[in-house]
Amino acid sequence: MSGAGAPTPPTPVDGTGLRVVVIAGTWHEAISNGLIAGAQRTLDAAGAEHSLVRVPGSFELAVAAQAAFAGGADAVVALGVIIRGGTPHFEYVSAAATDGLTRVSLDAGKPVGFGLLTLDDEQQGLDRAGLPGSKEDKGAEAADAALRTARVIADLRG
Repeated sequence: MSGAGAPTPPTPVDGTGLRVVVIAGTWHEAISNGLIAGAQRTLDAAGAEHSLVRVPGSFELAVAAQAAFAGGADAVVALGVIIRGGTPHFEYVSAAATDGLTRVSLDAGKPVGFGLLTLDDEQQGLDRAGLPGSKEDKGAEAADAALRTARVIADLRG
């Protein structure tokens, strides 16, 4: 796990007036719940309106994000956990979920905070889930990125 070079945001972002949908897969419950809690803490601190939607797995994140944007969301925070196994399934699902989320974001012209963890083992996820003893909080980071990017987009569009 690197974490090296991660930016330290200078000020908290103002999420007032932004509608954010957190979309999370249900696999690896302890890790997923930690990611959700981190995202929700960040959104609450920013004053953003937010809701939570659960989908079966990481593959389904993109289509749910697309529906959230169609329903008026300003940003999505996509959270999922994919752990490498003994088959190529990991590579297919990781690539499809990543590509799908990228496409949805670009098609909508709105940010998707990327909190999809692609891991070699469960411990790597626990280290990144924002749980007590975790070294990182990727749910919080994904929510912060979504909020900051939504503000940048709004500024660029005037």
